[in-house]
Amino acid sequence: MKNTIARLAGALLALTLTTSLAAAQSKVTVAVGGGACLCYLPTVLAKQLGEYEKAGLNVELVDLKGGSDALKAVLGGSADVVSGYFDHCVNLAAKKQELQAFVVYDRYPGLVLVVAPARTNDIKSIKDLAGKKVGVSAPGSSTDFFLKYLLKKNGLDPAGTAVIGVGLGATAVAAMEQGQLDAAVMLDPSVTVLQGSHKDLRILSDTRTQKDTLETFGGEYPGGALYSTVAWINGHEKETQALTNAMLATIAWIHSHSPEEIMAKMPDEMVGKNKDLYLAALKNTIPMFSETGKMDPKGADAVLAVFSVGSPEVANAKIDVSKTFTNKFVDQAKKTTGNAK
Repeated sequence: MKNTIARLAGALLALTLTTSLAAAQSKVTVAVGGGACLCYLPTVLAKQLGEYEKAGLNVELVDLKGGSDALKAVLGGSADVVSGYFDHCVNLAAKKQELQAFVVYDRYPGLVLVVAPARTNDIKSIKDLAGKKVGVSAPGSSTDFFLKYLLKKNGLDPAGTAVIGVGLGATAVAAMEQGQLDAAVMLDPSVTVLQGSHKDLRILSDTRTQKDTLETFGGEYPGGALYSTVAWINGHEKETQALTNAMLATIAWIHSHSPEEIMAKMPDEMVGKNKDLYLAALKNTIPMFSETGKMDPKGADAVLAVFSVGSPEVANAKIDVSKTFTNKFVDQAKKTTGNAK
């Protein structure tokens, strides 16, 4: 009888503790601009590692087609935070919309302009894309901005190229292999998957490494970050700090574990059936991930400079780029958790 009472008491205590923990956790919805893309791996991995829960959050990840769709979710009120590319914060500043990145997990964008396998012999340079069909994750996404920048940089009118939204991951690979596109802006693991099937795959521009990023942009160029409206951040500083803490713990975990260990933590549906290709793509991607979570002000300036080339609206807006990001939450995490360098 005593044992039964003890078991019941233990079960009741466990239920009370679980209920109290759930009550203590804040619910936050994060819209991801294409969860299958390795550029967003830290956001998904943080969930797999339980880092959001450790930080006191109940995080729901909503996987969307591209960064522009994730941004619309936040602006429309169906999500709280975007896991997407920082450049949206700069672009929206030109429209007087106040968005702010508060932790950066990609120090390079990882965007790759790839020629469709069937067009390898026809398209040998960016100039050859005039009048062609080029895939991006979604119109208005960072892949689209990148394409327009490269076209303009190479003397082409971006309006002369047909831009087609094909998402990221398997849909983009299929569109390239089935001849629906002449080229596409892609990210890993899709690039490595294509290279696995087409050894002569032609790459016109690659920003997965520091060297390639510097050649393309003239400086470092931050990619993925967590960002939201200034109003949400100011009204939810506790949640913003918790998200920052979770992300810093995750990128520290990434840089202290092997690619094989990282892959083992990822959802099976994201890894896919060909684990060797996923692992190869992951090895290509790991150098992209930030080690500090902080925004380099020079990187933010580079984003503004790139957008100013391709967008008269941005060029004429007199944007104060320092208002499009904050490092205060990363700095605070450094004081309290030691996860930031």
